[in-house]
Amino acid sequence: TGKKDEIAPWMASHMDIDGFDISGLAAKSHGAIRIAGAENLKRIHSFKLADPGRILAFLENKTVWHPIGL
Repeated sequence: TGKKDEIAPWMASHMDIDGFDISGLAAKSHGAIRIAGAENLKRIHSFKLADPGRILAFLENKTVWHPIGL
């Protein structure tokens, strides 16, 4: 818990956080957050709309092939 503008720089540089949605943060801090997250190749995105589909930017799709012996 805490104020998002205070914990955002810490979260951006934390090595155990893989993705970060910076929507709602002050626009002036976006650049610093992106630079801090670049050290561990963190996925950082900002969205203009509060759409549930924005989660897709943080998901990895994998194809699973399971052959069935006939």
